[in-house]
Amino acid sequence: MLEIRPLSATLGAEVTGIDLKTLDDGDFAKIYDAFLQHIVLVIRDQDLAMEDFLAHGRRYGPIRPHIVQKSRHTVFPELMVMDNKIVDTKKGAEKNPSVNLVKRGAVWHTDTSYDYVTAKATQLYARAIPSRGGDTLFSSAYAIYDALPETLKRRIEGLSATYKYGGRLKREVQLLEDEDRVRPAAVHALVRVHPETGRKAIYFNPGQAMDIEGLDKAESDDLIAELTGHVESPDGDYRHVWKVDDLIIWDNRCLVHAATGDYPPEERRIHWRTSMMEHDWTPAAEAEVRMALA
Repeated sequence: MLEIRPLSATLGAEVTGIDLKTLDDGDFAKIYDAFLQHIVLVIRDQDLAMEDFLAHGRRYGPIRPHIVQKSRHTVFPELMVMDNKIVDTKKGAEKNPSVNLVKRGAVWHTDTSYDYVTAKATQLYARAIPSRGGDTLFSSAYAIYDALPETLKRRIEGLSATYKYGGRLKREVQLLEDEDRVRPAAVHALVRVHPETGRKAIYFNPGQAMDIEGLDKAESDDLIAELTGHVESPDGDYRHVWKVDDLIIWDNRCLVHAATGDYPPEERRIHWRTSMMEHDWTPAAEAEVRMALA
């Protein structure tokens, strides 16, 4: 029987008593309401094949493959296999023909800020977990915005930040295909109104932010540093300690998260990941946006 139990006062709920492979529309509607209310859902004890995992994600919206083509599963390109044991995919192709190994998420961030249309939701499914550490921290972007000083709220209202994959340090830019290395920066408002709840939330990704539009470099750098201080926190609002077969789905429109790296380096940590969009995002639509921004 479906049960939904809050995990903290700010965000998070544990969902039990269901099998995502056979979830009917009535129970899904209840779960989706909980998704909007609690922002992060923890769904335990799921036995999913990759097809099941992707089918569940599509109930939230169309799935867009990751910008890094090497991060896409070669059989299921909408799926990313996140693994702490990075290998050369060319050298490892014979041993692992359908798995590309990647490591992501060690800093506070919101997913796909470097994209022109950002993700509605992201889901992770635990396949291998180290004996200790490797938790994921979550913070509410609603709560971060609400806690900002009123002067800072007024200052950022109407401002937008630009984002590129790899950010200012150009981390991981070498993973992009040639055409993506020169793609125009994405532009997103610092304050967003959630399209379904109507609540205001901050939208800011310190790791990918390039500058604040309309400000000179010094002002932009100062504001980015100030916002980073509000977004980053030692523990977040909820810390998830993973178990194998946990599936977590979160509302990317009103949340930031970070993975901890405090696990034994010799042990494996593997998750399946995919991100869902508000609406279909075709290559033709992306090309139009690129031309407009260029």
